[in-house]
Amino acid sequence: MRVIVVDDHDLVRAGIIAQIDAHDDIEVVGQAASVGQAVDVIATTEADVVLLDVHLPGGDGGGGAEVIRRTLAGAGNTPKFLALSVSDAAADVVSVIRAGARGYVTKSINSEELIESLQRVMGGDAAFSPKLAGFVLDAFGTSESAVAEQDEELDRLSAREQEVMRLIARGYTYKEAAAELFISVKTIETHVSACLRKLQLSNRKELSRWAAARGIE
Repeated sequence: MRVIVVDDHDLVRAGIIAQIDAHDDIEVVGQAASVGQAVDVIATTEADVVLLDVHLPGGDGGGGAEVIRRTLAGAGNTPKFLALSVSDAAADVVSVIRAGARGYVTKSINSEELIESLQRVMGGDAAFSPKLAGFVLDAFGTSESAVAEQDEELDRLSAREQEVMRLIARGYTYKEAAAELFISVKTIETHVSACLRKLQLSNRKELSRWAAARGIE
């Protein structure tokens, strides 16, 4: 199996590659750290599966979902996609699955489970962390229109804006959110203002209620 690993954190990406390369039947043939890099590497590299982080810099702010959409819309190689993320938020899962990913696993997964998930996706099956499988079935089986509406609203926000929005919705202060994301308080304020404008909300309390109503944590 030929795998491309996409993650914007160098140490995390190196760790994932080391685990995959240790398996006799798997070879890492490419890597990338942003939306643009990922699209280019996928288009020029023969791979079976792309192991894809959900939140990536670059592009139009669509993160991993944008990588999938741009790849499938192009004329180049079309490997299968397995999302790997620290997030188990409903909106993140729905976004990449709707874009075309075959599975979604969290970074709490162990090496054996990751290898098994890659093999399942390569074979054409779906692969999900246990706690996510039921949600995916419910979301796509019983509330497709609601999911589509939620995804459309989230697509208005860049990946970084979504990260900031989730922290604010959890009750983080601007200072706490800035420390969590290693950016300035002023940058947090700018992102919150952009979220409010794009979602047509008036203040952070409305933003928190908006996120809670959609099960976004």
